[in-house]
Amino acid sequence: MTQAELIADELDRAVRGNAWHGPALSELLEGVTLEEAIQRPIPAGHNIWELVMHITSWANIATRRITGGRVAPYDGEDWSPAEDMTPERWIAIQAALRESHENLRQAVLDLTDQRLASKAPESENSVAVLLHGVAQHAAYHGGQIALLKKAVVTKHRRAAL
Repeated sequence: MTQAELIADELDRAVRGNAWHGPALSELLEGVTLEEAIQRPIPAGHNIWELVMHITSWANIATRRITGGRVAPYDGEDWSPAEDMTPERWIAIQAALRESHENLRQAVLDLTDQRLASKAPESENSVAVLLHGVAQHAAYHGGQIALLKKAVVTKHRRAAL
């Protein structure tokens, strides 16, 4: 495998599955309802909905950075406000997560080793470090989602008893 193929595989595993660290984002989000996604078991923390939107945003930002697009996040892009919270919108947000990472994965496959070794725009790090960071970012927030999901599901199960 080329370095680009290895990074693309790492991104794919972070979202779709077979990740070394445990459940991937799609696996973690399986069965999460809108009601569960918008719960805030940690009052000052983010909820699942917000985390999914944030992870999606950074995959989109990374894609723009490696394809010559806007480097900085758009206003409100980093932590987008949760709006139009409907079951249909929740399904669309999860689809956007998968699509953002697939777009990034495809863009990565077009990169040469030389491009991967070059500096990322407005960064001291290489493009490869940026891309590994996106996968690490997904895993980090995936861990938060796993804990939030556990807290929300446990709360709902107790309430149902």
